Amino acid sequence: MNSEDPKQLLVISGKGGTGKTTIVASFAALADGEVLSDCDVDAADLHLILHPEVKTREEFSGGKVAVKDDNLCTDCGICREHCRYDAIDENFEIDSFSCEGCGVCEYVCPEDAITMEPVLSGYSIESSTEYGNMAHGELVAGEETSGKLVTDIKQKAGKIAEDTGKELIIIDGSPGIGCPVIASLSNVDLALIVTEPTLSGLSDLRRVTGLLDHFEIQGNIVINKYDLNLEVTGKIEELAEEDGLTLLGKIPYDSVVTEAMVHEKSVVEYSSSPVAREIESIWKKVKRALKDVS
Repeated sequence: MNSEDPKQLLVISGKGGTGKTTIVASFAALADGEVLSDCDVDAADLHLILHPEVKTREEFSGGKVAVKDDNLCTDCGICREHCRYDAIDENFEIDSFSCEGCGVCEYVCPEDAITMEPVLSGYSIESSTEYGNMAHGELVAGEETSGKLVTDIKQKAGKIAEDTGKELIIIDGSPGIGCPVIASLSNVDLALIVTEPTLSGLSDLRRVTGLLDHFEIQGNIVINKYDLNLEVTGKIEELAEEDGLTLLGKIPYDSVVTEAMVHEKSVVEYSSSPVAREIESIWKKVKRALKDVS
């Protein structure tokens, strides 16, 4: 990455519901108008708090589906013999829901009766918010091209930062370790892992740290609702020390987080509670960590 490129902060979690988006929304409020990006396209919800005003909304196609020309088809059945996904029935009609877009049917068809055509996978969106410009997206229900859409959104965020001269992109990533997370990790300078003190949270944390190790990306940890299970919190702290990860903060459980969500506000804007003060402290540590990243 060019030294003049904006820094990228990715907030991720090993599982859903750990409070990742809550923290990103507060970071957006605390940052000085930096570029924002919601890459959790399978369940995008950052817009519920940031209330973006859409500037551009573009159709996104991340895959293709087989389409048959009945005027050319001779019902020879070769396509059906080669389809691994049982997407072609006994009448040689193509089920678009079962089709995986692999293109084998088009390749083997002797009459050139099948073509692969782009399918609407979702929308790539650029918006403005009171906290800064935002790149985000929506995936059509049932589509599986979230990784490609994430890549497109990240490219848009980079272009926005370049055009506006911003030095940081704050990214709300997907939970887990799948394709959209891997796409989110591209060119990231620092990853902030939000976890919670449960056995599943600890297990998923191990998977995420393994992913960061593979891509050689520096990761730090935040434990949300740490006081719900101090024993597991201790195990997470031990894991962080073993893996050389910095624990940036421990956020206590507080119903004020839910109250803030109900009022469609970030926690740091809604209250001056211990939760809000801890998130503010974490944000300061994140900014220092980003300065240390070469």
